[in-house]
Amino acid sequence: MEFSLIEPENVLTPLVVEVPHAGLFVDAQTLATLAVPASALGRDADLYVDELFQDAPREGAALLAARTSRYVIDLNRSEHDLDPLAVDGGTGRPMPHGLIWRTSTEGRPALTRPISRSELERRLDRYYRPYHDRLAALLEARRSVFGCAILLCAHSMPSRGRAGHRDAGRERADIVPGTRGQTTAAPIVIETLDRAAREAGFSIAHDDPYRGGFSTGYYGVPREGLHAIQIEIARGLYMDELTLTKKPREFERIRNFCRDLVRRLAALRPGSKVATA
Repeated sequence: MEFSLIEPENVLTPLVVEVPHAGLFVDAQTLATLAVPASALGRDADLYVDELFQDAPREGAALLAARTSRYVIDLNRSEHDLDPLAVDGGTGRPMPHGLIWRTSTEGRPALTRPISRSELERRLDRYYRPYHDRLAALLEARRSVFGCAILLCAHSMPSRGRAGHRDAGRERADIVPGTRGQTTAAPIVIETLDRAAREAGFSIAHDDPYRGGFSTGYYGVPREGLHAIQIEIARGLYMDELTLTKKPREFERIRNFCRDLVRRLAALRPGSKVATA
């Protein structure tokens, strides 16, 4: 299965949690095109984020998690983000981290050669479109019941900007909410995440260095009852960034924070008279 979906265990709420980048799976056809070492797959994945949010269904949220590596196809990019140096016939502007990654985060070549359009279509049909079709259906089902839906786009980030990042060498905040200048979600949604993080003792920096990717911008249309917010969690809070292993005690702390955040967001009804934190 290219992704997993766990529906709420008890009461349905407007909340969907999506985890697009925790997966490590690479199929054989993709593997034949890759130049990056295996370590890059782990270093450039949002490792364990699906596990951090594993309690979401108990709090009434659907949990959608990709199993495929972003080196196969990046589920947090538009279908039109086609780097002509990564995809034959691509008509977009050169971008090392488009729909198909041309380099690793640290600038190492990711591809042995540009992939063909037929190979791109294979990956879109097998991985990208089924994921987004399911995500869109989950949100629409909730909007039809509640008049609104909330999408929490769950990610992790290096605790310090790495080579290839625009903030290379800079220590980052613990939690980075991304809402593209607070345009993709109602204020109550953003304030709820802020409050949960601050009460847990975390530092916060909005949209810095991540403003929210494709899913946040595409699905976050508050005037239509769709609210999306991206959360980036600094990896050093819960794992060793060199060995890529969990820190057991710290991991449980962040897992508890994620469960509390989901509980708070799931209680919201943005745009209604019963919106509460």
